Amino acid sequence: MTLEEIKAAVDAGNRVHWVNSGYVVTRDDLGQYLITFTRNGSAIGLTSRDSTRLNGEPDEFFIGESAEVRHEVF
Repeated sequence: MTLEEIKAAVDAGNRVHWVNSGYVVTRDDLGQYLITFTRNGSAIGLTSRDSTRLNGEPDEFFIGESAEVRHEVF
C-alpha cells in the first residue's frame, strides 16, 4: 500500500496493519499517523520525521478485518 492508500484506509475506518495483526496504523488527536503495537501500546510514526518515507515497506501494510466482524462457529 502507498502512503496515501494507508491514510485513506485509516480515515475511512478500516483497520490497517503493518507486518502482522499485532501492529495497527492509527491516527491520533493531533492528526499524526502512527504504527502501534497493540500488546504494549508502543508506537512510532507511520513515516520518517520529514514525511519522505514510510517506516516499513509498502507491501508490508494490509487491511485487516474490521473489529466489528464476528465469526460464528457452528
